[in-house]
Amino acid sequence: LFRSPRAARAWPWPEALCLLGRLIAGATFLYASLDKIAHPADFAQAVYNYRLAPVALLHPFALLLPWVEAVTGVALLLGVARRGAGWLAALMTVMFLVAVGVALGRGLDISCGCFDTRHGSAVGWNLFVRDLGLLLACAWPLALARRDAWTVPGLFRGGKRS
Repeated sequence: LFRSPRAARAWPWPEALCLLGRLIAGATFLYASLDKIAHPADFAQAVYNYRLAPVALLHPFALLLPWVEAVTGVALLLGVARRGAGWLAALMTVMFLVAVGVALGRGLDISCGCFDTRHGSAVGWNLFVRDLGLLLACAWPLALARRDAWTVPGLFRGGKRS
């Protein structure tokens, strides 16, 4: 009927939330990068459609961003450099939120270029809410990084936390 305080702490909630956030954000960023890397010209067109980046920076941005997403995603999935990867993921998500918000404010009828550069989902409030959820997933590893015990580097240290 009554549980002891030790039993109540048996499940490591902060660690589980941190792992869940890392896995959600990491998988999302890695998956989102794949089509952009495979089709850089299509992604450059998707970025151009937002009308936010100067034309001179359009192609370098379209070539660089997917690789930053991929490296960030892998780092989050493995738990390597997790605070830096968490910050990069959170900052990119804020950038995506601003871009979607501006597109909504301008009434642009464009594809987001998120996961499929040619036939992606339309920019809309559902995308904005989805990106807010991604930002929350990025925030858990940042807020709980000291409690993050389940990482690949942790396996090689014998489970000791950094």
